[in-house]
Amino acid sequence: MSRGLSPGHGQNGGVERLLQRLDELYAIGATRIGYSAEEDAAHGLFARWLREAGLGVETDRAGNTIGRRGDAALWLGSHLDTVPNGGRFDGALGVVAALEVAVRADVPLAVVAFRDEERTCAGSVACVEDGRLPAAFLELHIEQGPVLARADAPVGIVTGIVGQARGEVVFEGRADHAGTTPMDARDDALVKAAEFVLDAQAAAADGAVATIGQLRVEPGAVNVVPRRVTVSVDARAPSSGQLEELVAAIGFDPIYRTEPVAMSAPPLAALREAAPGAPELVSGAGHDAGILAAAGVPSGMLFVRSLNGGVSHSPQELSSEDDIARAVDVLAAAAVRIAG
Repeated sequence: MSRGLSPGHGQNGGVERLLQRLDELYAIGATRIGYSAEEDAAHGLFARWLREAGLGVETDRAGNTIGRRGDAALWLGSHLDTVPNGGRFDGALGVVAALEVAVRADVPLAVVAFRDEERTCAGSVACVEDGRLPAAFLELHIEQGPVLARADAPVGIVTGIVGQARGEVVFEGRADHAGTTPMDARDDALVKAAEFVLDAQAAAADGAVATIGQLRVEPGAVNVVPRRVTVSVDARAPSSGQLEELVAAIGFDPIYRTEPVAMSAPPLAALREAAPGAPELVSGAGHDAGILAAAGVPSGMLFVRSLNGGVSHSPQELSSEDDIARAVDVLAAAAVRIAG
């Protein structure tokens, strides 16, 4: 038995309870926007579970719900808010898994449910602003992608979080009648935008990605050649150098940017020891762990394999019971190595 872990931990130890808790949270609503009544209800339910587990419960100025045992230098957790009509596992799995670790592991720790991660990361940002920086933070999260499924791996160790650059590009043309203007006489702004979309996609390589998610076409009439098109750009890369190169290759001026963030050596070492041979990958999505890591908190992340093609932010997101059991075992073992 690992020091600090209660007997009976493993694939059957508490996983049914964890899945039941996910069901109870989902029953509150598939839509739990940050600071909504539904997110409030989810935090209230979580606070009840913390008390039942014998943890001291507190709420900070941002509305984060925190359960403590002892002089906690290690924090574990994630978020309980969702995107509209989101999935059962995104964020919530990391919260209930952290609570399960607290039940199993007799070590000083804190379990946290952060507020409003999906829109603003308000909860983790407030912890940073208030100087509530633990000695270590671990976050378990579904992968939200297909990499682990392709590798036939139940869990993966996150080594860093990509940097992001977002902006808009405007293409000008000339509005003309759709029926009377010959093709060789047109100045079609949407054709220019279409070429840009393809070029942006081709520019992303070596772990970088580029997405054109919005197009605003003017005048927007079915029978008028477009005179102006505004497109959004979301570019992401695992290193600052790659992000700079990608932005330059696409050709846009970012109006929002975050730098890549690396996970820290001590939590990474604990996760690697707990899951030897697990694949290592960079997260293409932002997380509360990234906010804390960027502020200097030694942070680590563990991904659980996502099924259904890696779909997330959707009711179709899915991770298996066996994979979740394995992930909780790894998280618990890493927690004991750090805090035990």
